[in-house]
Amino acid sequence: MRGLFTGNRGIIHRPDGTLGTARWSHKHWLVCTLTHPKGRYHGPMPDRGWSALFFLDEAVALTAGHRPCHYCRRDAYRAWAAAWARATGAPPERMAMDSALHHARVTRTRQQVRHQAECDTLPDYSFILWNDRAHMVHTDALHPYTPDGYGTPVPRPKGKVIVLTPAPTVNVLAAGYVPLRHPSVEV
Repeated sequence: MRGLFTGNRGIIHRPDGTLGTARWSHKHWLVCTLTHPKGRYHGPMPDRGWSALFFLDEAVALTAGHRPCHYCRRDAYRAWAAAWARATGAPPERMAMDSALHHARVTRTRQQVRHQAECDTLPDYSFILWNDRAHMVHTDALHPYTPDGYGTPVPRPKGKVIVLTPAPTVNVLAAGYVPLRHPSVEV
């Protein structure tokens, strides 16, 4: 299964289709539809075309540091931008959002930026590391992530936890942005 969404970080593959050492070629990490709005298909790793990444759902893509694409997901982008403005008090300018997200998602040595928070303060659809495994927070439960869907929910823990979702994205979720989720999440 390839997931519900694709992601764009630019061209990060070699001519033979394998990934090189780069994990991005620009700061505009986007969550895109699986099909191009104009019906175009370039394949997952074409020469001189962006490298397609696949995400189970939008909550996973947001945790990876992506934001909705303003071209193929215009309504989602508008909702994201409005939540960004509510969360930050700043106008939702794409370059500024992407720069803030970039600093909050990865270090210069390509390590994921993680932070801590009280679990009961986290908004739905945030991801945490719990028992050495990624879990999505939803209502009073944690949903363990697998590449094929979410597992059986477990009770949400109390106290500080390691948050995998970038801090600006946590704030956007808290400001009301609701990502599209895989059907394995009980809503």
